[in-house]
Amino acid sequence: MSRIFWTALTLLSISVTSQAQIESEHAQKTLEIYRTIVEVDTSKTKGNTLRVAQYLADELMAAGFAKDDVRIVPKDDFGTLIATYRGDGSAGAKPILLLGHMDVVEALAEDWVRPPFELTQDDVNFYARGTIDNKFGVAQLTGTMIRLKKEGFVPDRDLILAFSGDEESGMTTTRMMAYEMPELAEAEYALNSDAGGGSLTADGVAVSYRVQAAEKTYATWEITVRNPGGHSSRPRDDNAIYDLAAAVKAIEAHRFPVRWSEMTLSYFQKVGEKIGGDLGDAMVRFAYDPEDAEAAEALRSEPSYVGTTRTTCVVTMLQAGHAENALPQSATATVNCRIFPGVSVADIQAELQAVVGNEEAEFVLLGDPTESPISETRSDVLAAVGKAVHSRYPGLDLITYMESGGTDGMHYRKAGIPTWGISGVFMNPDEMYAHGLNERVPIKAFYGALDHWSVIIRELTTPK
Repeated sequence: MSRIFWTALTLLSISVTSQAQIESEHAQKTLEIYRTIVEVDTSKTKGNTLRVAQYLADELMAAGFAKDDVRIVPKDDFGTLIATYRGDGSAGAKPILLLGHMDVVEALAEDWVRPPFELTQDDVNFYARGTIDNKFGVAQLTGTMIRLKKEGFVPDRDLILAFSGDEESGMTTTRMMAYEMPELAEAEYALNSDAGGGSLTADGVAVSYRVQAAEKTYATWEITVRNPGGHSSRPRDDNAIYDLAAAVKAIEAHRFPVRWSEMTLSYFQKVGEKIGGDLGDAMVRFAYDPEDAEAAEALRSEPSYVGTTRTTCVVTMLQAGHAENALPQSATATVNCRIFPGVSVADIQAELQAVVGNEEAEFVLLGDPTESPISETRSDVLAAVGKAVHSRYPGLDLITYMESGGTDGMHYRKAGIPTWGISGVFMNPDEMYAHGLNERVPIKAFYGALDHWSVIIRELTTPK
Protein backbone atom coordinates (compact mmCIF):
# COMPACT_ATOMS: atom_id res chain seq x y z
CA MET A 1 0.00 0.00 0.00
CA SER A 2 2.85 2.31 0.91
CA ARG A 3 4.63 1.67 -2.41
CA ILE A 4 1.38 2.35 -4.35
CA PHE A 5 0.84 5.54 -2.37
CA TRP A 6 4.32 6.86 -3.02
CA THR A 7 4.17 5.86 -6.67
CA ALA A 8 0.89 7.73 -7.08
CA LEU A 9 2.28 10.73 -5.22
CA THR A 10 5.37 10.73 -7.45
CA LEU A 11 3.24 10.58 -10.62
CA LEU A 12 1.06 13.40 -9.30
CA SER A 13 4.14 15.48 -8.55
CA ILE A 14 5.48 14.86 -12.06
CA SER A 15 2.09 15.82 -13.53
CA VAL A 16 1.92 19.05 -11.53
CA THR A 17 5.52 19.88 -12.44
CA SER A 18 4.85 19.21 -16.12
CA GLN A 19 1.74 21.41 -16.10
CA ALA A 20 3.64 24.20 -14.36
CA GLN A 21 6.38 23.90 -16.96
CA ILE A 22 3.85 24.12 -19.79
CA GLU A 23 2.28 27.20 -18.20
CA SER A 24 5.69 28.84 -17.82
CA GLU A 25 6.58 28.01 -21.41
CA HIS A 26 3.20 29.38 -22.50
CA ALA A 27 3.88 32.72 -20.82
CA GLN A 28 7.35 32.94 -22.33
CA LYS A 29 6.21 31.94 -25.81
CA THR A 30 3.23 34.31 -25.80
CA LEU A 31 5.43 37.21 -24.71
CA GLU A 32 7.96 36.30 -27.40
CA ILE A 33 5.21 36.31 -30.05
CA TYR A 34 3.80 39.56 -28.68
CA ARG A 35 7.17 41.31 -28.77
CA THR A 36 7.99 40.05 -32.26
CA ILE A 37 4.75 41.13 -33.92
CA VAL A 38 4.48 44.44 -32.05
CA GLU A 39 7.94 45.39 -33.29
CA VAL A 40 6.89 44.99 -36.94
CA ASP A 41 5.22 48.14 -38.28
CA THR A 42 2.03 46.83 -39.88
CA SER A 43 0.39 50.21 -40.47
CA LYS A 44 -1.17 50.80 -43.88
CA THR A 45 1.76 52.76 -45.30
CA LYS A 46 4.32 50.15 -44.24
CA GLY A 47 2.35 47.00 -44.98
CA ASN A 48 4.23 44.06 -43.46
CA THR A 49 1.15 42.01 -42.55
CA LEU A 50 2.41 39.27 -44.88
CA ARG A 51 5.63 39.25 -42.85
CA VAL A 52 3.72 38.89 -39.58
CA ALA A 53 1.47 36.23 -41.09
CA GLN A 54 4.51 34.21 -42.17
CA TYR A 55 6.08 34.48 -38.72
CA LEU A 56 2.88 33.30 -37.01
CA ALA A 57 2.46 30.49 -39.54
CA ASP A 58 5.99 29.27 -38.82
CA GLU A 59 5.31 29.31 -35.07
CA LEU A 60 2.11 27.32 -35.48
CA MET A 61 3.70 24.72 -37.75
CA ALA A 62 6.63 24.37 -35.35
CA ALA A 63 4.07 23.59 -32.63
CA GLY A 64 2.51 20.78 -34.65
CA PHE A 65 0.05 22.33 -37.09
CA ALA A 66 0.10 20.51 -40.42
CA LYS A 67 1.45 22.59 -43.28
CA ASP A 68 -1.79 22.11 -45.23
CA ASP A 69 -3.75 23.52 -42.28
CA VAL A 70 -1.91 26.85 -42.27
CA ARG A 71 -2.55 29.24 -45.15
CA ILE A 72 -1.37 32.75 -45.92
CA VAL A 73 -3.68 34.44 -48.39
CA PRO A 74 -2.57 37.79 -49.83
CA LYS A 75 -5.02 40.50 -50.84
CA ASP A 76 -3.66 43.58 -52.57
CA ASP A 77 -0.77 44.74 -50.32
CA PHE A 78 -2.02 42.91 -47.24
CA GLY A 79 -1.83 39.39 -45.87
CA THR A 80 -4.23 37.15 -44.01
CA LEU A 81 -3.57 34.06 -41.93
CA ILE A 82 -5.96 31.12 -41.72
CA ALA A 83 -4.93 28.22 -39.49
CA THR A 84 -7.12 25.22 -38.70
CA TYR A 85 -6.78 23.34 -35.42
CA ARG A 86 -8.24 19.96 -36.35
CA GLY A 87 -10.83 18.40 -34.07
CA ASP A 88 -12.03 14.81 -33.88
CA GLY A 89 -15.48 15.66 -35.24
CA SER A 90 -17.26 14.02 -32.32
CA ALA A 91 -19.51 17.03 -31.77
CA GLY A 92 -20.85 16.83 -35.31
CA ALA A 93 -20.76 20.61 -35.26
CA LYS A 94 -19.47 23.33 -37.55
CA PRO A 95 -16.13 25.06 -36.84
CA ILE A 96 -15.62 27.98 -34.48
CA LEU A 97 -13.76 31.01 -35.85
CA LEU A 98 -11.24 32.86 -33.68
CA LEU A 99 -10.73 36.38 -35.00
CA GLY A 100 -7.99 38.99 -34.78
CA HIS A 101 -6.23 41.52 -37.01
CA MET A 102 -2.52 41.94 -37.60
CA ASP A 103 -2.47 45.55 -38.82
CA VAL A 104 -2.30 48.72 -36.72
CA VAL A 105 -3.02 52.41 -37.21
CA GLU A 106 -0.21 54.81 -38.06
CA ALA A 107 2.11 56.11 -35.33
CA LEU A 108 4.42 59.13 -35.72
CA ALA A 109 7.59 58.41 -33.79
CA GLU A 110 8.29 62.10 -33.20
CA ASP A 111 5.02 62.45 -31.28
CA TRP A 112 5.58 59.49 -28.97
CA VAL A 113 7.45 59.51 -25.67
CA ARG A 114 8.75 56.00 -26.49
CA PRO A 115 9.52 54.31 -29.82
CA PRO A 116 6.12 53.20 -31.16
CA PHE A 117 7.44 50.02 -32.75
CA GLU A 118 9.61 48.77 -29.92
CA LEU A 119 8.02 46.94 -27.01
CA THR A 120 9.12 48.81 -23.90
CA GLN A 121 7.85 48.70 -20.34
CA ASP A 122 7.94 50.35 -16.96
CA ASP A 123 6.70 48.94 -13.66
CA VAL A 124 3.08 49.06 -14.81
CA ASN A 125 2.65 48.93 -18.59
CA PHE A 126 3.87 47.58 -21.90
CA TYR A 127 4.12 50.37 -24.49
CA ALA A 128 4.00 50.28 -28.31
CA ARG A 129 1.59 50.65 -31.18
CA GLY A 130 -0.66 47.59 -31.24
CA THR A 131 -0.08 46.58 -27.63
CA ILE A 132 -3.85 46.59 -27.16
CA ASP A 133 -5.29 46.92 -30.68
CA ASN A 134 -5.04 44.14 -31.71
CA LYS A 135 -1.69 42.43 -31.33
CA PHE A 136 -2.66 41.67 -27.74
CA GLY A 137 -5.44 39.44 -29.06
CA VAL A 138 -3.38 37.97 -31.91
CA ALA A 139 -0.55 37.00 -29.55
CA GLN A 140 -2.90 35.57 -26.91
CA LEU A 141 -4.79 33.46 -29.46
CA THR A 142 -1.64 32.22 -31.18
CA GLY A 143 0.02 31.42 -27.87
CA THR A 144 -3.08 29.51 -26.77
CA MET A 145 -3.13 27.41 -29.95
CA ILE A 146 0.52 26.49 -29.38
CA ARG A 147 -0.16 25.66 -25.73
CA LEU A 148 -3.13 23.43 -26.55
CA LYS A 149 -1.06 21.56 -29.13
CA LYS A 150 1.68 20.94 -26.57
CA GLU A 151 -0.91 19.68 -24.08
CA GLY A 152 -2.22 17.23 -26.67
CA PHE A 153 -5.70 18.72 -26.63
CA VAL A 154 -8.03 17.54 -29.41
CA PRO A 155 -11.27 19.56 -29.70
CA ASP A 156 -14.58 18.01 -30.69
CA ARG A 157 -14.75 20.21 -33.79
CA ASP A 158 -12.36 22.31 -35.88
CA LEU A 159 -11.12 25.66 -34.59
CA ILE A 160 -10.05 28.20 -37.21
CA LEU A 161 -7.78 31.16 -36.56
CA ALA A 162 -8.72 33.94 -38.98
CA PHE A 163 -6.40 36.96 -38.81
CA SER A 164 -7.10 39.84 -41.19
CA GLY A 165 -4.57 42.32 -42.58
CA ASP A 166 -6.32 45.67 -42.96
CA GLU A 167 -9.04 46.00 -40.33
CA GLU A 168 -7.82 49.51 -39.56
CA SER A 169 -8.15 50.77 -43.14
CA GLY A 170 -10.29 49.26 -45.88
CA MET A 171 -11.20 45.83 -44.44
CA THR A 172 -10.61 44.35 -47.90
CA THR A 173 -9.05 41.26 -46.36
CA THR A 174 -11.93 40.96 -43.91
CA ARG A 175 -14.49 41.12 -46.72
CA MET A 176 -12.56 38.47 -48.63
CA MET A 177 -12.48 36.17 -45.62
CA ALA A 178 -16.09 36.68 -44.56
CA TYR A 179 -17.72 36.55 -47.99
CA GLU A 180 -15.40 34.63 -50.32
CA MET A 181 -13.87 31.77 -48.31
CA PRO A 182 -16.20 28.74 -48.05
CA GLU A 183 -14.31 27.16 -45.14
CA LEU A 184 -14.95 30.27 -43.03
CA ALA A 185 -18.53 30.74 -44.23
CA GLU A 186 -19.39 27.30 -42.82
CA ALA A 187 -18.53 28.32 -39.24
CA GLU A 188 -21.21 28.07 -36.57
CA TYR A 189 -20.07 31.28 -34.90
CA ALA A 190 -17.03 33.51 -34.34
CA LEU A 191 -15.23 34.74 -31.22
CA ASN A 192 -13.41 38.03 -31.70
CA SER A 193 -10.29 39.00 -29.74
CA ASP A 194 -10.64 42.63 -30.88
CA ALA A 195 -13.60 43.60 -28.68
CA GLY A 196 -15.09 43.00 -25.28
CA GLY A 197 -13.09 42.66 -22.09
CA GLY A 198 -13.20 43.67 -18.46
CA SER A 199 -13.49 47.13 -16.90
CA LEU A 200 -11.50 48.08 -13.82
CA THR A 201 -11.68 51.16 -11.63
CA ALA A 202 -8.59 53.31 -11.11
CA ASP A 203 -8.00 51.26 -7.95
CA GLY A 204 -8.08 48.00 -9.90
CA VAL A 205 -11.51 46.86 -8.76
CA ALA A 206 -13.39 44.88 -11.40
CA VAL A 207 -16.67 46.54 -12.45
CA SER A 208 -17.95 44.25 -15.20
CA TYR A 209 -16.99 42.10 -18.16
CA ARG A 210 -18.43 43.20 -21.50
CA VAL A 211 -19.33 40.87 -24.36
CA GLN A 212 -19.61 42.70 -27.68
CA ALA A 213 -22.71 41.54 -29.57
CA ALA A 214 -23.39 44.39 -32.00
CA GLU A 215 -21.66 47.25 -33.81
CA LYS A 216 -22.79 50.55 -35.23
CA THR A 217 -22.63 51.03 -38.98
CA TYR A 218 -19.59 53.01 -40.16
CA ALA A 219 -20.45 55.46 -42.96
CA THR A 220 -18.61 58.49 -44.34
CA TRP A 221 -19.86 61.21 -46.65
CA GLU A 222 -18.13 64.02 -48.49
CA ILE A 223 -20.35 67.10 -48.63
CA THR A 224 -19.32 69.56 -51.34
CA VAL A 225 -20.56 73.07 -52.08
CA ARG A 226 -19.61 74.58 -55.46
CA ASN A 227 -19.45 78.16 -56.71
CA PRO A 228 -18.27 79.99 -59.86
CA GLY A 229 -15.63 81.70 -57.74
CA GLY A 230 -13.82 84.77 -59.00
CA HIS A 231 -11.18 87.29 -57.97
CA SER A 232 -10.77 87.78 -54.25
CA SER A 233 -10.86 91.57 -54.72
CA ARG A 234 -14.51 91.25 -55.77
CA PRO A 235 -16.24 89.21 -53.03
CA ARG A 236 -19.64 87.66 -53.77
CA ASP A 237 -22.62 87.33 -51.48
CA ASP A 238 -22.46 83.58 -52.05
CA ASN A 239 -19.21 81.86 -51.10
CA ALA A 240 -18.52 78.12 -51.12
CA ILE A 241 -16.59 78.22 -47.85
CA TYR A 242 -19.22 80.27 -46.05
CA ASP A 243 -21.98 77.99 -47.34
CA LEU A 244 -20.05 74.91 -46.24
CA ALA A 245 -19.32 76.51 -42.86
CA ALA A 246 -23.05 76.94 -42.34
CA ALA A 247 -23.55 73.27 -43.16
CA VAL A 248 -20.81 72.25 -40.74
CA LYS A 249 -22.32 74.31 -37.93
CA ALA A 250 -25.74 72.81 -38.62
CA ILE A 251 -24.31 69.29 -38.34
CA GLU A 252 -22.51 70.25 -35.12
CA ALA A 253 -25.75 71.43 -33.56
CA HIS A 254 -27.86 68.48 -34.67
CA ARG A 255 -28.84 65.72 -32.27
CA PHE A 256 -29.98 62.48 -33.83
CA PRO A 257 -32.98 60.80 -32.18
CA VAL A 258 -32.37 58.68 -29.10
CA ARG A 259 -32.33 54.95 -29.90
CA TRP A 260 -32.22 51.83 -27.78
CA SER A 261 -32.49 48.08 -27.86
CA GLU A 262 -33.11 45.48 -25.17
CA MET A 263 -29.36 44.89 -25.11
CA THR A 264 -28.42 48.54 -24.54
CA LEU A 265 -31.10 49.00 -21.88
CA SER A 266 -29.91 45.90 -20.03
CA TYR A 267 -26.34 47.16 -20.30
CA PHE A 268 -27.19 50.55 -18.77
CA GLN A 269 -29.19 48.99 -15.95
CA LYS A 270 -26.42 46.61 -14.91
CA VAL A 271 -23.54 49.07 -15.28
CA GLY A 272 -25.48 51.93 -13.70
CA GLU A 273 -26.34 49.90 -10.61
CA LYS A 274 -22.70 48.89 -10.35
CA ILE A 275 -21.00 52.29 -10.66
CA GLY A 276 -23.58 54.49 -8.90
CA GLY A 277 -23.13 58.25 -8.67
CA ASP A 278 -24.68 60.76 -11.06
CA LEU A 279 -23.63 58.82 -14.14
CA GLY A 280 -24.89 55.53 -12.75
CA ASP A 281 -28.17 57.18 -11.80
CA ALA A 282 -28.58 58.50 -15.36
CA MET A 283 -27.90 55.02 -16.76
CA VAL A 284 -30.51 53.37 -14.55
CA ARG A 285 -33.08 56.07 -15.31
CA PHE A 286 -32.47 55.67 -19.03
CA ALA A 287 -32.74 51.89 -18.73
CA TYR A 288 -36.18 52.16 -17.15
CA ASP A 289 -37.35 55.08 -19.29
CA PRO A 290 -35.36 55.65 -22.51
CA GLU A 291 -37.56 58.68 -23.23
CA ASP A 292 -36.09 60.43 -20.17
CA ALA A 293 -34.48 63.33 -22.06
CA GLU A 294 -32.39 64.49 -19.11
CA ALA A 295 -30.89 61.02 -18.60
CA ALA A 296 -30.20 60.68 -22.33
CA GLU A 297 -28.44 64.05 -22.39
CA ALA A 298 -26.34 63.08 -19.36
CA LEU A 299 -25.15 59.99 -21.23
CA ARG A 300 -24.51 61.98 -24.41
CA SER A 301 -22.24 64.36 -22.50
CA GLU A 302 -19.99 61.49 -21.36
CA PRO A 303 -17.29 60.70 -23.96
CA SER A 304 -17.41 56.97 -23.17
CA TYR A 305 -21.17 56.77 -23.75
CA VAL A 306 -21.91 59.47 -26.33
CA GLY A 307 -22.36 56.85 -29.05
CA THR A 308 -24.43 54.34 -27.11
CA THR A 309 -27.82 56.06 -27.26
CA ARG A 310 -28.01 57.44 -30.79
CA THR A 311 -26.42 57.81 -34.19
CA THR A 312 -23.50 60.25 -34.22
CA CYS A 313 -22.04 62.23 -37.12
CA VAL A 314 -18.96 64.42 -36.89
CA VAL A 315 -16.96 66.51 -39.34
CA THR A 316 -13.44 65.10 -39.51
CA MET A 317 -11.78 66.86 -42.48
CA LEU A 318 -12.11 70.04 -44.56
CA GLN A 319 -10.81 70.97 -48.00
CA ALA A 320 -11.48 74.24 -49.82
CA GLY A 321 -10.14 76.81 -52.25
CA HIS A 322 -7.43 76.70 -54.87
CA ALA A 323 -5.53 79.99 -54.45
CA GLU A 324 -5.14 82.61 -51.75
CA ASN A 325 -6.26 85.41 -54.08
CA ALA A 326 -9.25 83.62 -55.59
CA LEU A 327 -12.77 83.03 -54.36
CA PRO A 328 -13.26 79.33 -53.65
CA GLN A 329 -14.87 77.30 -56.40
CA SER A 330 -15.56 74.41 -54.05
CA ALA A 331 -15.44 73.46 -50.39
CA THR A 332 -15.72 69.92 -49.06
CA ALA A 333 -16.33 68.52 -45.58
CA THR A 334 -15.80 64.88 -44.67
CA VAL A 335 -18.47 63.67 -42.26
CA ASN A 336 -18.05 60.37 -40.43
CA CYS A 337 -21.14 58.73 -38.95
CA ARG A 338 -21.63 55.80 -36.60
CA ILE A 339 -25.18 54.63 -37.19
CA PHE A 340 -27.30 52.86 -34.59
CA PRO A 341 -28.23 49.29 -35.59
CA GLY A 342 -31.57 49.14 -37.36
CA VAL A 343 -31.21 52.61 -38.90
CA SER A 344 -30.37 52.59 -42.60
CA VAL A 345 -27.56 54.51 -44.26
CA ALA A 346 -30.11 56.03 -46.66
CA ASP A 347 -32.16 57.38 -43.74
CA ILE A 348 -29.11 59.06 -42.23
CA GLN A 349 -28.17 60.66 -45.56
CA ALA A 350 -31.70 62.02 -45.89
CA GLU A 351 -31.53 63.40 -42.35
CA LEU A 352 -28.15 65.05 -43.01
CA GLN A 353 -29.48 66.63 -46.19
CA ALA A 354 -32.42 68.05 -44.26
CA VAL A 355 -30.10 69.35 -41.53
CA VAL A 356 -27.78 71.05 -44.02
CA GLY A 357 -30.77 72.54 -45.83
CA ASN A 358 -28.82 73.41 -48.98
CA GLU A 359 -30.26 71.77 -52.07
CA GLU A 360 -27.09 72.60 -54.02
CA ALA A 361 -24.83 70.68 -51.61
CA GLU A 362 -23.54 67.43 -53.10
CA PHE A 363 -23.49 64.33 -50.89
CA VAL A 364 -21.14 61.50 -51.88
CA LEU A 365 -21.15 58.30 -49.81
CA LEU A 366 -17.64 56.84 -49.59
CA GLY A 367 -17.10 53.10 -49.87
CA ASP A 368 -19.71 50.47 -49.11
CA PRO A 369 -20.98 50.78 -45.53
CA THR A 370 -21.76 47.51 -43.77
CA GLU A 371 -25.01 47.25 -41.85
CA SER A 372 -24.81 44.23 -39.55
CA PRO A 373 -27.36 42.60 -37.23
CA ILE A 374 -27.16 42.06 -33.49
CA SER A 375 -25.79 38.64 -32.48
CA GLU A 376 -28.18 37.13 -29.96
CA THR A 377 -26.23 35.55 -27.10
CA ARG A 378 -25.85 31.79 -26.65
CA SER A 379 -25.96 30.19 -23.24
CA ASP A 380 -23.01 27.87 -23.96
CA VAL A 381 -20.79 30.73 -25.11
CA LEU A 382 -21.73 32.92 -22.14
CA ALA A 383 -21.11 30.02 -19.76
CA ALA A 384 -17.66 29.40 -21.22
CA VAL A 385 -16.72 33.07 -21.09
CA GLY A 386 -18.11 33.26 -17.58
CA LYS A 387 -15.92 30.37 -16.45
CA ALA A 388 -12.81 32.16 -17.76
CA VAL A 389 -13.81 35.51 -16.26
CA HIS A 390 -14.89 34.10 -12.90
CA SER A 391 -11.63 32.19 -12.51
CA ARG A 392 -10.07 35.65 -12.16
CA TYR A 393 -12.95 37.71 -10.78
CA PRO A 394 -15.54 35.46 -9.09
CA GLY A 395 -19.14 36.54 -9.48
CA LEU A 396 -18.42 39.40 -11.89
CA ASP A 397 -21.34 40.41 -14.11
CA LEU A 398 -21.15 39.60 -17.83
CA ILE A 399 -22.88 42.29 -19.88
CA THR A 400 -23.55 42.29 -23.62
CA TYR A 401 -23.06 45.62 -25.37
CA MET A 402 -23.05 47.47 -28.68
CA GLU A 403 -19.69 48.74 -29.99
CA SER A 404 -19.65 52.39 -31.01
CA GLY A 405 -16.67 51.72 -33.25
CA GLY A 406 -16.22 48.96 -35.80
CA THR A 407 -14.37 45.63 -36.01
CA ASP A 408 -14.05 42.69 -38.40
CA GLY A 409 -17.05 41.23 -36.60
CA MET A 410 -19.48 43.36 -38.59
CA HIS A 411 -18.68 41.48 -41.80
CA TYR A 412 -19.00 38.05 -40.23
CA ARG A 413 -22.37 39.05 -38.76
CA LYS A 414 -23.49 40.32 -42.15
CA ALA A 415 -22.37 36.99 -43.64
CA GLY A 416 -24.71 35.21 -41.24
CA ILE A 417 -22.11 34.15 -38.67
CA PRO A 418 -23.01 35.24 -35.10
CA THR A 419 -19.97 36.97 -33.60
CA TRP A 420 -19.10 37.98 -30.06
CA GLY A 421 -16.17 40.07 -28.85
CA ILE A 422 -14.59 38.42 -25.80
CA SER A 423 -11.07 39.81 -25.30
CA GLY A 424 -9.17 38.63 -22.25
CA VAL A 425 -7.98 42.12 -21.31
CA PHE A 426 -8.98 43.76 -18.03
CA MET A 427 -8.10 47.43 -17.60
CA ASN A 428 -9.36 50.87 -16.67
CA PRO A 429 -11.23 52.36 -19.68
CA ASP A 430 -9.65 55.75 -18.93
CA GLU A 431 -6.25 54.17 -19.65
CA MET A 432 -7.32 52.83 -23.05
CA TYR A 433 -5.04 54.44 -25.65
CA ALA A 434 -5.89 52.34 -28.70
CA HIS A 435 -5.22 54.45 -31.83
CA GLY A 436 -3.73 57.15 -29.60
CA LEU A 437 -0.35 58.40 -28.46
CA ASN A 438 1.76 56.11 -26.31
CA GLU A 439 -0.58 53.12 -26.65
CA ARG A 440 -0.17 50.77 -23.72
CA VAL A 441 -1.55 47.79 -21.85
CA PRO A 442 -1.00 46.91 -18.18
CA ILE A 443 1.58 44.16 -17.72
CA LYS A 444 -0.78 42.57 -15.22
CA ALA A 445 -3.50 42.50 -17.89
CA PHE A 446 -1.22 40.69 -20.33
CA TYR A 447 -0.27 37.92 -17.92
CA GLY A 448 -3.75 37.77 -16.42
CA ALA A 449 -5.20 36.92 -19.84
CA LEU A 450 -2.91 33.96 -20.54
CA ASP A 451 -5.50 31.34 -19.54
CA HIS A 452 -8.53 33.18 -20.90
CA TRP A 453 -8.80 31.59 -24.33
CA SER A 454 -7.68 28.16 -23.17
CA VAL A 455 -10.48 27.99 -20.60
CA ILE A 456 -13.09 29.12 -23.13
CA ILE A 457 -11.95 26.76 -25.87
CA ARG A 458 -11.78 23.76 -23.54
CA GLU A 459 -15.21 24.55 -22.11
CA LEU A 460 -16.76 24.79 -25.57
CA THR A 461 -14.96 21.98 -27.38
CA THR A 462 -13.73 19.30 -24.97
CA PRO A 463 -15.13 15.98 -26.31
CA LYS A 464 -18.04 14.75 -24.21
